[in-house]
Amino acid sequence: MNRSTVRGWSRGAALALTAGVLIVLAPATGSAAPTTTDQARQAVVDAGNKLRELDEQVHQATATAEEQQAAADAAGAAAAQAQVAVDALAPQLRAIALSGYTGSTRFRIAAFLTSDSAEDLVDTMSTLAQLANHADGVVAQVAVARDTAQQAQATAAAAQTAAEASVADLEAQQDALGEQLAGYEADLARLSAADQVTVQNVLSGPVLTTAKPAPAPTAAAGDAVQTALAQLGDAYVPGASGPDAFDCSGLTMYAYAAAGITLPHSSRAQSTMGTAVARADLQPGDLVFFYTPVSHVGLYIGNGQMVHASVPGRPVAVTSVDKAGYVGARRVTG
Repeated sequence: MNRSTVRGWSRGAALALTAGVLIVLAPATGSAAPTTTDQARQAVVDAGNKLRELDEQVHQATATAEEQQAAADAAGAAAAQAQVAVDALAPQLRAIALSGYTGSTRFRIAAFLTSDSAEDLVDTMSTLAQLANHADGVVAQVAVARDTAQQAQATAAAAQTAAEASVADLEAQQDALGEQLAGYEADLARLSAADQVTVQNVLSGPVLTTAKPAPAPTAAAGDAVQTALAQLGDAYVPGASGPDAFDCSGLTMYAYAAAGITLPHSSRAQSTMGTAVARADLQPGDLVFFYTPVSHVGLYIGNGQMVHASVPGRPVAVTSVDKAGYVGARRVTG
């Protein structure tokens, strides 16, 4: 599935499908406008959290839609293969049709009249029966294979159609949430600079102006850390994976791609890769995850710091790994 089909996303798109269930975050379009500084701050925090969750749902949905597309492709290939088998039998079937043989009593009588002996008759009848059984058996097998492939293709196509329909639904939700966030950010822009920083710090942790990466345990981890740090200041954009804008899993995916390691564009999917690492055993290059279910990922750089793309309005930055919502870490290198 082409991820560019979802408006406003540079890379990811799709539906939040889990076991056939669509999960949609409804925009709070009916909420009252914030009337105090505290309400405005909390409104942007809530919208930012919802947008982060929606971003992860889109990534999960993209993987689901791609799996469904692969299933449809496999079913189509199976149907084509079955048709090849049918086509290969066509000359034999035409020969049988032209001969007029149907296994009827007429052919048995003819065999009886033209046989020179009882043994010849038995041999002829046996040969005719074998030919009929072989042709019927092959045709039946091909028919079963073709029907099976067609059924699988229909099932996969129906799933793909459902996925595409859900993309449109989710796209509408994403657009509405984006408008909601933009409105609240406009309200926040009228607040003091200190209040704006407070909101961003709640969402992503205070920015550390001096990154202190520690020596990486492997060359791949070191390459990933250096690549991620080279993106400091790049914009956060939902669904983006570089080279000049990122969301959280897009940044870690981009960083590890530079090290020759492929990661999925999903914080939740990344949280299942590699091996689990305790907080006390973190090393540079480890992936650190936040919230339940997982909807954010950063790249640990050592000394209690991580680099991550966190939320619209704040570019890629280094913060403490001990921001709110930490749930675990994974190591994807040796």
